[in-house]
Amino acid sequence: MAQLRITQIKSVIKCKENQKRTIKAMGLGRPNYVAILPSNPQTLGMINVVKHLVKVEEI
Repeated sequence: MAQLRITQIKSVIKCKENQKRTIKAMGLGRPNYVAILPSNPQTLGMINVVKHLVKVEEI
């Protein structure tokens, strides 16, 4: 299964509460934090919610 490197590029200040919770659930929290997550439907759904705050690369 492919892995995804997710890098937070923007802050969650002034974002909706569900977006803040999604960032926290992904293991991020501040700009330039990186998380390695599996590429599955749950992760892709979380990325879709916060796509304007993160950068995604396939490993």
